[in-house]
Amino acid sequence: MNFNGIGIGESNFKALRLRHNYFIDKSMYIKDIIDNQSRVVLVTRPRRFGKTLNMSMLRYFFDCDAKDSKELFDGLKIMEQGEEYTSKLGAYPCIYLTMKDLNVSTYEYMLMQLKTAMMEIYFEKKYLLDGDMPEGEKETYNKILAANTNEMDLLNSVKMLSKLLYNYYNRPVMLFIDEYDVPIQTAYVEGYYEQAIKFLKTFYGTTFKDNPYLEKTVLTGVSRVAKESIFSGANNFKVFTVLDNEFADDFGITSEEMDKVIKDFDVVDDKEEIKKWYDGYRIGNIDGIYNPWSVLNYLTDRQLKPYWVNTSSNDLIKMTLKNSTTVKEKMERLLKDEEIEVPINLETVIINIEENEDNIWGLMVGTGYLKVSEVVNLAEGIYKVKLPNYEIKLLFQEMVRDWFKDKVIGNDLRSILKDLVELNLSEFEKKFRILVREMFSYMDVGENTAENFYHAFVLGMLVGLKDSYYVNSNRESGFGRYDIMLEPHDKNANSFIIEFKVADDFEDETIEETIESAKQQIEDKNYESNLRERGFNNITKMVFAFKGKECKMKVL
Repeated sequence: MNFNGIGIGESNFKALRLRHNYFIDKSMYIKDIIDNQSRVVLVTRPRRFGKTLNMSMLRYFFDCDAKDSKELFDGLKIMEQGEEYTSKLGAYPCIYLTMKDLNVSTYEYMLMQLKTAMMEIYFEKKYLLDGDMPEGEKETYNKILAANTNEMDLLNSVKMLSKLLYNYYNRPVMLFIDEYDVPIQTAYVEGYYEQAIKFLKTFYGTTFKDNPYLEKTVLTGVSRVAKESIFSGANNFKVFTVLDNEFADDFGITSEEMDKVIKDFDVVDDKEEIKKWYDGYRIGNIDGIYNPWSVLNYLTDRQLKPYWVNTSSNDLIKMTLKNSTTVKEKMERLLKDEEIEVPINLETVIINIEENEDNIWGLMVGTGYLKVSEVVNLAEGIYKVKLPNYEIKLLFQEMVRDWFKDKVIGNDLRSILKDLVELNLSEFEKKFRILVREMFSYMDVGENTAENFYHAFVLGMLVGLKDSYYVNSNRESGFGRYDIMLEPHDKNANSFIIEFKVADDFEDETIEETIESAKQQIEDKNYESNLRERGFNNITKMVFAFKGKECKMKVL
């Protein structure tokens, strides 16, 4: 492998390339941006799908201030596309603004964070003060440098800077705005939406409307909120969502790219499990796209577990789903690995989003919590959707558990897990059976429910142990793959091997017979060997048998 490790969390293209970290060549995104005729391009993708890294790549390619661009792009596909594209290297002054840090609790903090962001950009360009600048603009420039600007100057800060750069270089400016929708979604969750949207409408309107100094603007975000009219002043504005073919292979890891990753990191044996956990996304007409954040984290620590769902707040999704009865009813079908037919509107209207089912499903598709599996009626916006992979399924299972834990056992989930790890197993089983009965009554679990449904439910519950245990699922040990292994951070603590079995309805199998079958499997496959080889001695082997809402547990 001719590279220097994985730059987990590194979204600076220059740093990644100079350190020779592993890089999946997405430089054809640059060609796609050049070829696109729109003056303002908004690309929406789920979080952690490479948006910021791609924006950083665009910046270093186009920016005339970047002195080592040719070295950074050496060997990448864009450099093989001919003079039409390579002549754009270092050809424009650039402004790069990220809104990701505007996820704060109050409107006042939002303005402070934006002032700080603009201060940093103005500091990068402070050589402009040595040029021919009118006194009024120079005074405003210095105020922004000191983060001491008023709200009006802040509203005009990007437009003013683009004018100054245009005059200095006598060239139009490329503008990149990353995570443009972070302050909008945060403001809605935190309760200052009206103030924020009023400011942002003016900010974006001033930036784009009648701004002759811009060559092209590229924005990224997780959702489209164009119906909020924050871009009403933008000319030749085009949005590309996860349903569009344009830029479809520029984000995420495609199946072809994943084949190379698997070969480069020698994880061929885990290929199917990696696919189960992190594959399943569809963008435009390209299916089989992997979540890059989860894949890279797996390659780093070689554990199949949730990574992406824990990277940031899911508050907006949780708020939306919790307040909609019809959505909850459809979620039970999703959790059974079924497809559902829903209306999708990707022009998300944030305000009162939970009251409009079209917006709810559109938000979930656009942000990566669901995938479109089939177009039913394009004209009416009707699609079939499903959960993309096992990682997302665990998140939904956890949400359902959170909704109903008060009804079932108060806030006592921690006590169930405590009973487990301290081997109070009779008490654990009693509480667990109550949990199963009440939760599965809500979900209308039938006798034909698949084993992976129960597996996901229990695995989601055990995520509560993540601070003291590694929660592993479907990994090889002995002569097969166990269902769940709880490996304590402290080797002297209790470790667990858990096996699931669902009674075979076609064979009219009893739950007692299912228990015996599970016991036989856990012994025959010698699942505990992996733990013992690594010095774990306090191992508890448990089997769970399910038949509809009926559950029995047995300790070996």
